[in-house]
Parts: sequence; structure tokens; C-alpha cells
Amino acid sequence: MKFISWIVLATLSFGISACGEVNFPTKGYAKQFDTLPLEKIVLPEGFSIDIFATNVENARSMALSPKGTLFVGTRGQGDVYAIVDKNQDYKADKVYTIATGLKMPNGVAFRDGDLYVAEVNRILKYENIEKRLDNPPAPIVLNDTYPSETHHGWKYIAFGPDGKLYVPVGAPCNICESEDDIFNTITRINPDGSGREIVQRGIRNTVGFTWHPETGELWFTDNGRDWLGDDSPACELNHAPKDGMHFGYPYCHQGDLPDPKFGEKYPCSDFTPPVQQLGPHSAPLGLEFYTGNQFPDTYKHQVIIAEHGSWNRSTKIGYQLSLVTLEGSKATGYQPFAKGWLDETQDEPWGRPVDIEQLPDGSILVSDDFANAIYRISYQAPK
Repeated sequence: MKFISWIVLATLSFGISACGEVNFPTKGYAKQFDTLPLEKIVLPEGFSIDIFATNVENARSMALSPKGTLFVGTRGQGDVYAIVDKNQDYKADKVYTIATGLKMPNGVAFRDGDLYVAEVNRILKYENIEKRLDNPPAPIVLNDTYPSETHHGWKYIAFGPDGKLYVPVGAPCNICESEDDIFNTITRINPDGSGREIVQRGIRNTVGFTWHPETGELWFTDNGRDWLGDDSPACELNHAPKDGMHFGYPYCHQGDLPDPKFGEKYPCSDFTPPVQQLGPHSAPLGLEFYTGNQFPDTYKHQVIIAEHGSWNRSTKIGYQLSLVTLEGSKATGYQPFAKGWLDETQDEPWGRPVDIEQLPDGSILVSDDFANAIYRISYQAPK
């Protein structure tokens, strides 16, 4: 009864959305903590976690400039931040608010001195932003032709090896066939906003993608559909070695599960299966290939994924960083890397990881939109 009541409340108050992602109201929903219980986070031997920044309300996607400015988007909050560590002690010295009142500005990207921000239907650019942190310029609207539907409308953006900006468009529903083929895709545009094209299809809602450091091929997470039970379908880690692939939505889930409504139209064999099935409803978002030299060699070029955590499962899962080990493009393992944001005795979270960003020293930053914080995870070999 408690579980059902919570879902009804979420539907009425917040709006149902992706696996693990709920459309919260724009202000005041995230918890505030005087002291974050980092002692609850379990990491492999030699790793430690510390606070990089607190009171970064609804901290979501991150982008790091070559000069070390960390740009952070939000979803419900409508703000975009710039965080500066002036003395390079891995503690934030100042948080600037670059923009406010935007519509789900989840995605941020940095290129040639300019900050790119993704709203639901627009891509904005703030020129020479690091010279204007105290007095941000008015944004230039590069593209305002993306759909305005807010269901899965928030976007993760990043520049690919080809110099183009990649922009996803999530499904405007839990499960449906969309008349407009722009939905359920990853698109790309030129840095000036022109030349929009669809790159990949059949993707319900990706809020994190990256490119392999050696092959330059695209990898991304995808959130599976809701209301097929606690344990179905799995969320996904996908690999796109070429353009024009189709990953199954809405016809096939997790690579081998036909949808009960649309699955008769096409067999699962018509589509590209995931490299790794992830926890059902675990809401995998940001991911990072580890390329640094601080962590043990076994982590090199392996995938770390931020699992935001389930909202529509009778027993919650996710709320962790997971590690997918690879040999080439084949997954050889899937296991927790950092866990403890979920209090399993109470089945309640105190934090929800969203995105991962690697620092030049080889440590990683992790954003948390529930605890309004950004953490730093580092490694020192045991003596």
C-alpha cells in the first residue's frame, strides 16, 4: 500500500517519467543536509570519497573546461552553475549562477571558450563565458527546433570526435510509436546550430553518452520502459560503432524482450542489443571511460556509470556508481563501484548520482541532484 500510494502521489504531484527519473517541481524538492554521510559510501580498497561542492541545488550534468571551471546543469531547478576551485585543493571556492529560469537546462558542454546549454527545445551558447562568470552574457540561441514535450525532454549534450554537438530526443511517453521521427533518437548539429541530422534511433531516453578513447565510437546508457514489473525490462549500456543503427524502442527492450503492445511488428533480431543489461529501473545516466593514471591499471578504459536509482520498483535499486568491464566491445563484468547512497534498511536514498567527470589528476567528480552536492573520488594505493 505504501508503494502504491507513493506512485499515485508522484503521478499527481510530479508527473511520471523515465525509469528512475521523475519530473519534480522546479523549486524546493531536493533535500538539504548539514553533513553528508559519506561514511556510508562503500568503495574498493584504496579509494576514498570527499566533498567537492555542496549547496549546488539539483546538480546534474557536468562539463569541465581546460582551465578547470566546472559547469553544471540542472533539470527541475532551471539554473546553470559554474564552479571554480581557485587554489586547486579539490574543494570548490565559489559557485557562480550563470543562468536562471531556463526550461530544464540539464545538458552542458564546453568548446573553444563557449558554454553550450540544452533546454527542452533549444540549444543556447554563452560566449567567452569564463571571462564573464560575474556578469554572464545573454545567450545566443543556436537552434530552437527541438520538440517542446517535457516528458523525457531534458537533454544531455556533448561534442563528439567529429566536432559536432550530439543532442538526444527522448520518447514523449512511457511506451508509444511517435509520428515525428525525431523522437527516440540521438541527433547531432554543427557548432553553429545548423545541419541537424538523426544519428541513432530506437533509444527511449539516454541521459549520458561518451566516445571510446581509442576507437572514437559512441557509447550510451538508455532507460528502459516502465510498468512491466519490478525486474523487467533491464536498462542498457549500448555501443554504436557506426551511424544509422536502431536499438529497439518501442518494439524490443533489453535486446531480447518484445514489447507486449508493439513487439509483434518487428522481431528483436532486427535491432542492436545492448552490450550490457543493467539493473531494471536503475536509471543509468552519466558514464565515463576511465582514462586517467591515478586508479589501478585494471580501470583503464573501463566504463563507470552513474545509476540514479529506481522510483517505480517495490524495492529500490541503483543509487550507485557501477563498473562495466570490457574486452574490446564485449562486456565481461557488471558490478557496483561505489554504493551507499541508498539506505537499504529503510529502503530510502539520501543521494542520487547523476553524472561523472574526470579531473586532470585522474580522480573523478560525481554530481548528486538529491543531496545537492558534487563529490570527488580518488585513489591511493594501500601501504
